[in-house]
Amino acid sequence: MDFDAFADLVRSRRTSLLVDPERPVPAELVERLCELATWAPNHKRTWPWRFAAFTGEARRKLGEAFADEMVGRAFGDEGKAAKTRSKYLRSPTVLAVGYASHPKPSLAAENRDAVAAAIQNLLLGATAAGLASFWSTAALDDVPAVLALCGFEPDVRLAGLIYLGWPAGTVEVPARPAPVVTFVG
Repeated sequence: MDFDAFADLVRSRRTSLLVDPERPVPAELVERLCELATWAPNHKRTWPWRFAAFTGEARRKLGEAFADEMVGRAFGDEGKAAKTRSKYLRSPTVLAVGYASHPKPSLAAENRDAVAAAIQNLLLGATAAGLASFWSTAALDDVPAVLALCGFEPDVRLAGLIYLGWPAGTVEVPARPAPVVTFVG
C-alpha cells in the first residue's frame, strides 16, 4: 500500500451507526480486527488491551449492567439510564475494549494511550473490511458488573465501546480544520 492509498483509507473512515442491526458481523472478522489492534505502539510492552464482543441478548445485559450502576451511583437521570438499557442494541456487535490498570500512574496512562491507538487500528481495519463503526466512551469506565460480563480483571478500565455493523447508509464527510504544525529547527 502506498501513502496515498493509506491516506484514502484514513479519510474514508466514518463514525456511523447507520447499520443493519440484523446482519451479524462474523466472529472471525471481530477476532481479526482485535489482532490488528494489538499492533499498536506499546512502549513498555505491557500488552494492556482487553476485548469482549457482545452480540444477541448479551448486548441487552451490557446495557442493563451499565444502567443499574448508573442508578446505584445516582449518575445521570432516569432518562439516561433508560437509554443506556437499550442503546447497545443499535448494532449487531458491540466490542468492549479495556486497558489494564497499573499502580504506577505513568504506566496506567501509557496503557490507556496504547489502547486508544489500538482502537484506531481496529477502526481502520473495520473500514477496510467494509464495516461501519462508532467509538463510544462509557459514562462509567469501572462498573464491576460490566467488567465481570466482559471477563476482565476487576482493575481493568474501559477505553471504549465499539459498535460494529454492516452499513445501511452513508455518512457525510465532516469538514476538518487544517492542522497547525510548528516546525522547530
